Amino acid sequence: MQQRLVVAIAGIFLIIGTKASAEVSFEYADVIASKPIYQVVKVLTPEEQCWEEEIEVDRYSRHHQSNTPVLVSTIIGGAIGNAVGHNKSNQRVGAVLGAILGRSIGRDMINKRRRSDYVGYETTQRCDTVYQRHEEERLIGYQVTYLYNGAEYSTRTDSDPGDQIRIQVSVQSVL
Repeated sequence: MQQRLVVAIAGIFLIIGTKASAEVSFEYADVIASKPIYQVVKVLTPEEQCWEEEIEVDRYSRHHQSNTPVLVSTIIGGAIGNAVGHNKSNQRVGAVLGAILGRSIGRDMINKRRRSDYVGYETTQRCDTVYQRHEEERLIGYQVTYLYNGAEYSTRTDSDPGDQIRIQVSVQSVL
């Protein structure tokens, strides 16, 4: 039992010792071929599309609104109502009713003018972003074949190495 344990421990040290004795160096090898590798990808490209559109515009604004027609019609309505009445009580009632009727007529005049004279159409430009889908080929690397010590090897790289490629050489003893 102890002998087996000693043999196992010796084996472990032998394996560790072998790996620890490996030497690594860097050398250059001649490139035989370098072939670009492409991949087809789907691409979304943003594109702005614009068009002209007619919209209804209310050109009537608060600072252009005048209360003069309402005031004038209220006064005129009140005066007419006052003139129609025969005694003081009837004149007051007539003045109030005339003023209310006059105000209503003045407000209707303003609203009619707003609807007919101040509503218009304006051409405006509207734009929106749409995405056009298309496919394109993209370079994703190079398949490189190189010659080292009379043997051919192949690897994939991100860029074209040119005439020579740097390689890592590992030397290790064999039992």
